[in-house]
Amino acid sequence: MSDPDLDEDLRIRAAWLYYMEGLTQDQVAQELGMTRARVLRMLAAARQDGTVQIRVQSSLTRCVELERIIEKQYAIERAIVIPSPGDESKLPGILGTMVGAYVADALTDNMSIGLGWGQTLSAALSSLPKRPYQGVRVVSLLGGLTRVSAFNPSEFAWRFADQIAAECYLMAAPVFAPDVHTRAALMHHSGMQDLSRRVAQLDLAIVSVGDLSPRSTIAKFGLHGQAELASLEEAGAVGDVLCRFIDADGRIVDHDINERVVAIHPDDLSSARKLVLASGGWYKFTAILAAIRLLRPDVLLTDEVVAERLTKAGPC
Repeated sequence: MSDPDLDEDLRIRAAWLYYMEGLTQDQVAQELGMTRARVLRMLAAARQDGTVQIRVQSSLTRCVELERIIEKQYAIERAIVIPSPGDESKLPGILGTMVGAYVADALTDNMSIGLGWGQTLSAALSSLPKRPYQGVRVVSLLGGLTRVSAFNPSEFAWRFADQIAAECYLMAAPVFAPDVHTRAALMHHSGMQDLSRRVAQLDLAIVSVGDLSPRSTIAKFGLHGQAELASLEEAGAVGDVLCRFIDADGRIVDHDINERVVAIHPDDLSSARKLVLASGGWYKFTAILAAIRLLRPDVLLTDEVVAERLTKAGPC
C-alpha cells in the first residue's frame, strides 16, 4: 500500500500553500483537511526530494492537465497554470512571481524585450535575476502616468531594465492624449518612430489584461471616470490590452478613448518572436479570453480557475 503522505498532488499543494501563499502549517492543515503532523511530513518530503527549492518546481496534476488542454485548444505553445490562491488578493503577486521566473529562464544576452504594465507584471521584478546582461534592450509599449507609482508603465520598464543593466526605451508621453490631434503629433515624433521600429524587432513581448471593474488598475488610478467606463461598456468593451479597449471577440471597440491611446497597437506585437500574456482572476475571465483571441499569444500564464473556464469556452 502506498504512503498517503507521499501523494504527489497533495504534497505539492501543501508546499504551494505554505511557501507561495504564506499560510501557516495549521492553516495548510485546515485547508487540506489533515493534521498538522501530516503537513509537516509532507513539507519535509517536498524539501528532501527537491520539489521545493527557491520556488515550487513541480505543478499540480490538474494544473498540468489544464495546460495541455489549453495549449491544444487555443494553439498556444506553452501554458503555465498556477493553483488559484485561497486569498484572491495574492493572485497578482504570485502570478507575477511566475512571470519573473519565466523571464529569468528565457533571458539571454542581446535580447529585446517589450513590456506592458499592471500589478501582475510589476510583481515580476522580485523574481528577475539581479545581474547584468550584455546588449539587452527593454522597450515600454505604452506611455506613462502623470502620477508615479510601482504600476506606472515607465517606472516599471525602467526598474526592470535597471535590474538587469539593460538599455531602456520609454514613450515620453502620457498614455492618454487629450485629443486625437495631440496623439497623432506625439506618435509622429522621431523618438516614437524609433521606438516603433524597435517593437518590430522584439524577441519577447510581455503584456497583461485589464478589466472594467472598480478593482482594475485603470479605475484605481482614475485614468477614466465612471461615466467613461460606462460608455466603454455600452460600446461592448470587456477589458483592455495596452490601454486599448476590446470586446469579447477580441476586437478593438469603436470609442473615442481608443483614438487617444499613446501606445503600441496590439496588432504590432505579432512580429515578436515570443508573445507572453499573463493575467488571472475569475473576474477577468471574459477579458482574458478576448485578449487570447486578439493576440494569439505563444505563452499564457494564468490561474486554475480561469484555466478551467477556458477549457469550457470552446475553440478560439
